[in-house]
Amino acid sequence: MKSIVVHYQEIALKGRNRPWFISRLVNNIRRATAGLDVRAVRPLMGRIEIVLGPEARYELVRDRLFRVFGIANFGHAGRAPLDIEAIAAAILGDLGDTETPSFRVSVKRADKRFPMKSPEIEREVGGRIKLAKGWKVDLDHAALTITVEMMASEAFYTFAKDRGPGGLPTGASGKVACLLSGGIDSPVAAWRMMKRGCSGLLVHFHSYPFLSRASQEKVRELAQVLTTYQQHTRLFLVAFGEIQRQVVLTVPAPLRVVVYRRLMVRIADRIARTHGAQALVTGEVIGQVASQTLENISVIAAATDLPILRPLVGMDKEEIVAESIRLGTYEISVVPDQDCCQLFTPKHPATRATRFAVEEAESHLPIETMVAEAAAGAAIEHFSFLTMAEVRPQRADG
Repeated sequence: MKSIVVHYQEIALKGRNRPWFISRLVNNIRRATAGLDVRAVRPLMGRIEIVLGPEARYELVRDRLFRVFGIANFGHAGRAPLDIEAIAAAILGDLGDTETPSFRVSVKRADKRFPMKSPEIEREVGGRIKLAKGWKVDLDHAALTITVEMMASEAFYTFAKDRGPGGLPTGASGKVACLLSGGIDSPVAAWRMMKRGCSGLLVHFHSYPFLSRASQEKVRELAQVLTTYQQHTRLFLVAFGEIQRQVVLTVPAPLRVVVYRRLMVRIADRIARTHGAQALVTGEVIGQVASQTLENISVIAAATDLPILRPLVGMDKEEIVAESIRLGTYEISVVPDQDCCQLFTPKHPATRATRFAVEEAESHLPIETMVAEAAAGAAIEHFSFLTMAEVRPQRADG
């Protein structure tokens, strides 16, 4: 069995734009399986075939495909001519000494020109397998389902299917800038937008040298996990400690958290526009912390003209934690660290700040200079799905 047949679901609904989405998915699969002796990735009728070379190991390719957005399911497949005897013989050859208490054959005709209908093919192929193996046929609860897909010039058959991650191919929905704190929520928010086809720039605010480098190390690990889903990531590390110090000297204590967040949004906006991102993404959840009341969210959002996407806004903490565990970021996120949220944070932050009060407080700060210097001074680190060791610091305007 030297092929993998990939099926997509949501892409099939894209009408005239479908070929573009399929092309994007094919390219993403090629990149994700590089170095694994994959000889070809080619679109067929409603599916994609991955042709494996002699050195390819299905298990390794499968592990990569689990993280390619746009894939609904996939299976290790064999190929046979469009002939009942040849299909049955090829299936029996690959089954070898496999044993099962029951089986069934399920046939799909991608090309309806084949003279026999699906139920007829199922009976003919299934009958030959039953005769050779002596297995029981169970159409409702079979232990083994053999799927046969009739194409225009050949047939594919699979014995099992793996679920893919679903969603849309990475890069199909544009670019976003994701604010990544190092906590539980923001990596899940970034992942959810990647699943919807967005490429995510990651923006992290740290307070080194006022605090340790621990938060930076955490977000590097989070960036590595997220990169396995989007193949290439740029992480922007923004020094925020000096900005916080200036805010403490100027802004009344209750308003500082909201002012911090508005400055983060402005800096992320600057980075996003410089690097072609069309929206910001946050891990905000209504009512979770003081800065995430409706009033404060509204005031913070007013600091930018870019859309702010909040994919977790209506979820509860248990749901987010469960998703972070599935994603593989939870164990990283819960490692104790000192992030910028812990520096110069007032004991009683305002939960219902007004825009007038916040803008009045900000009027005493050199906002444009602070934003421009922070964005321009951010370090960029690159992460590659295939190497993971590739980290090339440079300036944000480089």
